Amino acid sequence: MSVPLIVPGTAEAAGAAGEAPRGRAGAVWAWLVARRRALAFDGALFAGVVVVEMLLNAVMPRSMWVGGFWSMTLFSAVCALPVLIRRVAMRTAAAGCLAVLVAAVWLDHYPLSHVISFVVVTYTVAAGSLLWPAVATTAALWVPVLILNLLSPPGETIGDMTPEVQRVYVVLNNVFAGLVPFFLGRFVGHRRDTALGAERRARAAEINQAALAAQAVADERRRIARELHDVVAHHMSVIGVLATGARRVLDRDPAAADEALHTIEDTSRSTLREMRRLLSVLRTDEEPGADLTPQPGLAGIEQLVEQVREAGLPVRLSVDGPPVDLDQGVALTVYRIVQEALTNTLKHAGVAVASVELRFRPDGLTVEVGDNGRGPVKGADRGVGHGLVGMRERIALYGGSLRTGPRPGGGYCVHATIPADQLTAAP
Repeated sequence: MSVPLIVPGTAEAAGAAGEAPRGRAGAVWAWLVARRRALAFDGALFAGVVVVEMLLNAVMPRSMWVGGFWSMTLFSAVCALPVLIRRVAMRTAAAGCLAVLVAAVWLDHYPLSHVISFVVVTYTVAAGSLLWPAVATTAALWVPVLILNLLSPPGETIGDMTPEVQRVYVVLNNVFAGLVPFFLGRFVGHRRDTALGAERRARAAEINQAALAAQAVADERRRIARELHDVVAHHMSVIGVLATGARRVLDRDPAAADEALHTIEDTSRSTLREMRRLLSVLRTDEEPGADLTPQPGLAGIEQLVEQVREAGLPVRLSVDGPPVDLDQGVALTVYRIVQEALTNTLKHAGVAVASVELRFRPDGLTVEVGDNGRGPVKGADRGVGHGLVGMRERIALYGGSLRTGPRPGGGYCVHATIPADQLTAAP
């Protein structure tokens, strides 16, 4: 009675394994549905092993049969069952391999399917378990095989080998057959865990980045709300004063009253536009009434440029085209874009010269802030962060567009445009 050499079979095609599912029947069914491709592969592998075993039995001399053809086929199918259940019940599959080994020794019949089961289950355990449980399970599988080979009398002589050398040869081959699928499984399992870990980290980073972006948008919207509050409050104050004056002079000076009413009409329309923008930005946000001081507008750009010059950055300011009496919200947006761009230049450009250009054209207003500095730090974008989010939010309120990026000749550029129909209050 001797145990045949166990050599590597189809372990690489077996795939990675997982622990047996636990929980309610519904959870088990959901898990089975999720693993249907793996189970389908294992079923195909099981069927293929049995079919190959049937073909081998068919061409085998009848004198070598153990029982009839169908009894041998049935035993081969039983020996291959661990391959079928290895992903659903990994420990049960390992125990089944040992049971198959006992039955094979008792019948003195070692079909190919029992060899494949040992190899595939070893691979599965190594790939799907922690290191020490995998080592323990692999040892529990292969140590009995090695003991049987040491205790069994030698079979047919291999070449000129003595029985002792032949026994050592068989043992070493079995050790090699057990170690190959084990280390292959550990390698594949490690690669799979690394890939899954990287995927989880990427997903977590994506979620975190989305949360940070949402927070940046929320913060910027609240800041815009504070600024628009002053614009709307100013308009309403003007309307109140003009309405009072018109009421008082209506009988004595109808022309003055008409002029006041005309101004009220224009101001109310401008106020309505600002309110609509405010509501479109802040659907549900609530902002406390603190920190509602007036914000600078287009007239403050020259002072801003002077402040940046005093900070050590030479700045050239130019205005091209006939200036337009801008809507206060638009003027504030232009001011904030210039302010953010010059602040980024101070932080990142190094020794540089900056320029601020306002170009009034029939189709709209163009704001361009550039420099000839060293440009963004490698691997980072100067505009990425709350500043870029804020600029895009402001421009989007007025239907404009924003482009940021390195300049062809070096340095950095912020280019914003606002359509002409958004520059002034509606008539």
